[in-house]
Amino acid sequence: MDDTNALVEQRKAKLASLREKGINPFKNKFSPDVGCGTARDQFEKGVLSEGSSVRIAGRMTAYRDMGKSLFFDLRDESGRIQVYVQKAQVGEDAMEIFQQLDLADFLGVQGSLFKTRTGEPSVRLESFTVLAKALRPPPAKWHGLEDTEIRYRQRYLDLMANEATLKVFQQRSAVVHEIRAFLHERGFLEVETPMMQSIPGGAAAQPFRTFHNALGCEFFLRIALELYLKRLLVGGFHKVFEIGRNFRNEGLSRRHNPEFTMLEAYEAFGDYSTMMTLVEELIQRVAQKVVGTLSIEHKDATGQVVKTIDLTHFRRAKYRDLVREVAGNDWFEVSPEERRRRAIEDLKLAGDIAASYEDFEVTSAVFEKLIEPTLIQPTFVTHLPYQLVPLAKLSADDPETVEVFECCINGQEISPGYTEQNDPIEQRERLQQQAGGEQQKLDEDFLVALEHGMPPAGGIGIGIDRLCMMLLGQDTIRDVILFPQLRPKVASPVNTTGADIGSKPAVG
Repeated sequence: MDDTNALVEQRKAKLASLREKGINPFKNKFSPDVGCGTARDQFEKGVLSEGSSVRIAGRMTAYRDMGKSLFFDLRDESGRIQVYVQKAQVGEDAMEIFQQLDLADFLGVQGSLFKTRTGEPSVRLESFTVLAKALRPPPAKWHGLEDTEIRYRQRYLDLMANEATLKVFQQRSAVVHEIRAFLHERGFLEVETPMMQSIPGGAAAQPFRTFHNALGCEFFLRIALELYLKRLLVGGFHKVFEIGRNFRNEGLSRRHNPEFTMLEAYEAFGDYSTMMTLVEELIQRVAQKVVGTLSIEHKDATGQVVKTIDLTHFRRAKYRDLVREVAGNDWFEVSPEERRRRAIEDLKLAGDIAASYEDFEVTSAVFEKLIEPTLIQPTFVTHLPYQLVPLAKLSADDPETVEVFECCINGQEISPGYTEQNDPIEQRERLQQQAGGEQQKLDEDFLVALEHGMPPAGGIGIGIDRLCMMLLGQDTIRDVILFPQLRPKVASPVNTTGADIGSKPAVG
């Protein structure tokens, strides 16, 4: 029997002992009136005074038995507070119950606030209720789980052990809340569109396939929100948005997860310029509300600041100008063959340029590999090649480009935005070019909708996961997704081998 199994058996024996005493912790109820960390903060700030009565509930994360008294910590999502127990006050029976408790058990406590001799805010216990018995021990590194495999596969342990992780996901929730509030204030209507689609459109990506038994046909998990939201512009909604999951059956990396969260928003009578303003104001609003600053620091493992992102100013630069800065002023004047040669030989991109690449794709590889990673400060890259964005309008002054921006921050694209194509004839031609002439790849229902008339409009997408990475100082997308995609693991539960009660001292 390994250490973990031995500890599980010990905890089961303690559960049996509790039940013999007439206590079934899985049936008890308790209603706290304040969070553990909130009670502590309010006591320190004078909102709650010495002797104030509180009802708190949380997980036991530290314990020290001193014979006739004991200390333990309770923690919930608001933070922790210390609880002090005196045998003279609670009695022999209560102290015996505490001997059957372990770290990670849940308790409800009623008591009064006071400070110990060392000035530690605490609750003097008057009564308590056992609310749940943890049959498995907490992680061995209770105050800082570091094993990456466990952190991602058993996120609940990461949340239990790492306050920083808990804060990241609290802030992620706040980011989504503020995005919604921002758009609602500006008259946008939140909607929901299908996640299973007969034709996956709105982007060039490999979809996940599924089969609809009742309808007897193949469906795809959506790769973008765009085409259904545009149908709503046709129907008469002038400002719409959706925050939802997209699915792309592609690679995993520090910046890519097959299942990810997107915001898409569309505004009738807008264009790419008005949408740039919207994105800039949205990001600034969210940063100020959630992080409290427009100066976003990213730190390394030692806590040293490695870069600071300034969200007070968003630069605007044309795609071609940025390419020229890296590839040469004459890049767009030389022949396609010379561009390919330079990219492969001079710019060392041989491994990134396939033999099948068209000329625009060669330049796109230069941008993606040599330019985008350097755009740490907010930059709107505008006027992209028309081949890259078939759903956008051509630029009035340059038919080789489209009225499009890519908002790049922290070395990656955070948000694209377009002046949306609303000419149904031109849109059909552009989509046919993208589909390589394969008629079955066209979303005819969308094209028919356009033929009923769609107002001129601007549209944006924002990758919520990437936005959170930038705002919250995280280097990998897995650290802002609660349950990232991982290869299934068929094995016994991970051995977290934590210590039982008494191993982690509380503050006296």
